[in-house]
Amino acid sequence: MTTAYWELFSHPADIGIRGVGPTKEEAFAQAAIALTAVITDPEKVRPREVVEIVCIEQDDELLFMKWLSSLLYEMDTRGMLFSRFEIEPIEGGLRARAWGEPVDVERHEPAVEVKAATYAGLKVKKDDAGNWLAQCIVDV
Repeated sequence: MTTAYWELFSHPADIGIRGVGPTKEEAFAQAAIALTAVITDPEKVRPREVVEIVCIEQDDELLFMKWLSSLLYEMDTRGMLFSRFEIEPIEGGLRARAWGEPVDVERHEPAVEVKAATYAGLKVKKDDAGNWLAQCIVDV
């Protein structure tokens, strides 16, 4: 097993996000931090307000897409950024809590707007060492 982490990866037109963790839920949470990192330094986002999100989808890859799309929806409609995530499995999907705060342009210095998570580079799988990986390309 490895320590959970997130990273961005290169893509010719957009940006790839990747989360890795000992559980699928931790990989999804790490990918959510990577999603924030596309926009701003996640360390700049204070976990002041919590938003609950429930996603139902049987397929792991489709669940990951629904999770990221739900986060982007919450970011857009609430004008927020998120930096802390807790995800638990539920029957047929996940229940999550995302902590963040309203966007402060001066402090957060947003670099780009993420328009959508795409199916390009989409992968949710468990590797031979037992670690989960969740990744895709996001449209900026």
